[in-house]
Amino acid sequence: MAREDSVALMENQRESSGREGKGKRLWKKVKYQLVEYHSLPAFLRDNEYILGHYRSEWPMKQVLLSIFTIHNETLNVWTHLIGFFLFLALTIYTAMQVPNVVDLDSLHHFPDILKKVDLHKLQSELLMCLPSMPDLHRLRDGISNWHIKELLYNCLPVSFSTGNQTDVCVLHNVKEDLANIIAPLMIRPITRWPFFVFLGGAMFCLLASSFCHLLSCHSERVSYIMLRLDYAGIAALIATSFYPPVYYSFMCYPFFCNLYLGFITLLGIATILASLLPVFQTPEFRTFRASLFFGMGLSGAGPILHKLFLFWGEPEVFHTTGYEILMGALYGLGALVYATRIPERWMPGKFDIAGHSHQLFHVLVVAGAYTHYRAGLVYLRWRDLRGC
Repeated sequence: MAREDSVALMENQRESSGREGKGKRLWKKVKYQLVEYHSLPAFLRDNEYILGHYRSEWPMKQVLLSIFTIHNETLNVWTHLIGFFLFLALTIYTAMQVPNVVDLDSLHHFPDILKKVDLHKLQSELLMCLPSMPDLHRLRDGISNWHIKELLYNCLPVSFSTGNQTDVCVLHNVKEDLANIIAPLMIRPITRWPFFVFLGGAMFCLLASSFCHLLSCHSERVSYIMLRLDYAGIAALIATSFYPPVYYSFMCYPFFCNLYLGFITLLGIATILASLLPVFQTPEFRTFRASLFFGMGLSGAGPILHKLFLFWGEPEVFHTTGYEILMGALYGLGALVYATRIPERWMPGKFDIAGHSHQLFHVLVVAGAYTHYRAGLVYLRWRDLRGC
């Protein structure tokens, strides 16, 4: 009888443990399901027009794995994560190829006659002429591009041509283009650090944003940290975006260069410190946050107008200004979409997974940053060829 009781007891324990195991698995399945807006804790309630597909207080393992699942933050994570890898590739390309880009791009501006020039003859005449140039061994120690181009222009032979009736004007253009290309090769290229500061700021912003959208659902403390990292990244992107245009526009005017760089650096630091205030993260301050970052970007109008005043008439200046206006328009449109929560406010719940304002904001930020990258290449080419 005792044996039968023990067997029954063991069977009951197995059934009980089986039910408990099924209960745990069911609880995990329910626990890690997506929830609706009204079920969220206060710290995750940011946009009342996105009604569902939220992750709420998941363990870190599930939060990290959710990067490969569908929820209302999936595209927020990937739009900036892809942008980060894009700018990482651009940084590597810049470090390896940009010193040669100037020369390759300049070849496209050569007159057609250059293709028919006897290059061997030109090379031999240049080798005969260059040693006679004064202080050739000191060309790398401070002589400007303009001086070198003048020397090269006078040195380049006037006799090379493709026939007996070479147009004098065309020959003049060929000599000028050749001087523009050879001169930068004879001195050190202009410094690249301001360009890499911008690229670093862009990568930091994009990566911080991706981590913020991925991890903020874990807990209130993690959300607090991630949001401040996100705001710091935005401020860093805006501040570092000033470095290439300010440095390369005013490198020959140290006072204005230091003034503008110092101002935007201090403004960026002040914005980061302001973003550390707890009240800064509340939904009520959404418009204030957007306005603060928009104001940082708007402060760039001063250096741009000053640049136009100093270098009016130079095509590179208009080219870079066009890029900067486009960049500002993309950033400004992104801030407007972010602050007004369009289009989800028009149809709540319809854009929970794809198409809501924050995703559009992310795409516009990446587009604006890439536009600024293109402007930076123009600045490098301009200063490499022009000098001060």
